[in-house]
Amino acid sequence: MKVTQAYRYALDPTAEQAAALASHCGAARFAFNWGLALIKAALDRREAEKTHGVPEVPEESPAEVPWSLYSLRREWNTAKDRVAPWWADNSKEAYNTGLDGVARALKNWSASRKGTRKGAKVGFPRFKSKHRAAPSCRFTTGAIRVEADRHHVRLPRLGAIRTAESTRKLARHLERGTGRILAATVRFEGGRWFVSFTCEIDRADRAPAKPDAVVGVDLGVKDLAVLSTGEVIPNPGHHRAASRKLRKLNKELARRQGPRTPDGGRREASARWAKTKKALGKAHARVAGRRRDGLHKLTSRLAATYGTVVVEDLNVSGMLANHSLARAVADVGMAEARRQLTYKTTWSGGRLIVADRWFPSSKTCSGCGAVKTKLALSERVYACTRCGLVAGRDHNAALNLAALAADVAQSCGETLNARGGAVRPGARAGRAPAKREPRKRGTLRREPEAV
Repeated sequence: MKVTQAYRYALDPTAEQAAALASHCGAARFAFNWGLALIKAALDRREAEKTHGVPEVPEESPAEVPWSLYSLRREWNTAKDRVAPWWADNSKEAYNTGLDGVARALKNWSASRKGTRKGAKVGFPRFKSKHRAAPSCRFTTGAIRVEADRHHVRLPRLGAIRTAESTRKLARHLERGTGRILAATVRFEGGRWFVSFTCEIDRADRAPAKPDAVVGVDLGVKDLAVLSTGEVIPNPGHHRAASRKLRKLNKELARRQGPRTPDGGRREASARWAKTKKALGKAHARVAGRRRDGLHKLTSRLAATYGTVVVEDLNVSGMLANHSLARAVADVGMAEARRQLTYKTTWSGGRLIVADRWFPSSKTCSGCGAVKTKLALSERVYACTRCGLVAGRDHNAALNLAALAADVAQSCGETLNARGGAVRPGARAGRAPAKREPRKRGTLRREPEAV
């Protein structure tokens, strides 16, 4: 099967190449801000015309506001000699990156305002700051390849750049003809340059080691995951472990002279402030990297071992709104674990079942199916008053999740999701589905069960 896959490598550029990479990313930021300023000026002009009784034109009229990428490119090619006489120092892909970002941001803002875009409401795009925006640039045309020595990559106008690790996995696909590079994105984060190749890969069909096995995965805060098999994966708490160092660096950064004055003005940051800022970025990048590595190892093992993996549709954004729980939830990476399982189960030939958000996995007895009306978070052991079952709270929830695979098999193999599936939440062979009281108009919807 053909999939779109990314390969990410750390770079070891020379001083000249690092300066060229920074120049390309700066050019992308300049093009983004230039395009956004052009749009804002056109919108302000339209608002002024409305006050004078000028008839309103269609919102996405190319003659009035260049919403599309092609219109922005045309405007840029007309004005680049005047606004950026140094434009020839960088690849045209750098400016295309910034203009494409403006076009996408405006499209999302317009669709969100009209109500045609799902998800949270998107605001009007803001200008990118040199001190806050992560330097990034995307290449889609030109010489983009992996060198034969498997320790260098070649990018347009930048030449061959050495990588900190071997590129053999991607190189083998390119040599066999089972892979094709679509684009390359360079990004600076955590004090290092990275390149990500977006590729079209022809993956061989695989099967899990246990194609008929089912595992329920209960993600939590105390433990990273509890499986229905009884295995408990402890939560390493990378951010908590590094909190002392991060706190020290934040205090040190606050004592330095930063780019902003107490009254909100701008000034030149001190060298020590820049040094501490760089150290703080490296510390955060190390925490994120260790968390990402642990999640990849867990999800890869689950997808390669079990034919069916069942997880919950957790309201992670709602959990993050709880300030006393937000830091612990963010340190786990629940949404990232589900995202990785979504594509890894497909690659491994398995399937992922996502239980409905309102499925009472922790309140339901895995033995007899009785559902408790209330279960405090402090109760870490589930004790059933009907059948006398005593089990760990998270293990009981994982068993209930694993039992949902039978319900999906009985409903023509459809997968449960957050917007409702073929199986009612709590339905089980020989068990009545869990009932919910109807919600009255004007009342608040109850939040999903916390982990």
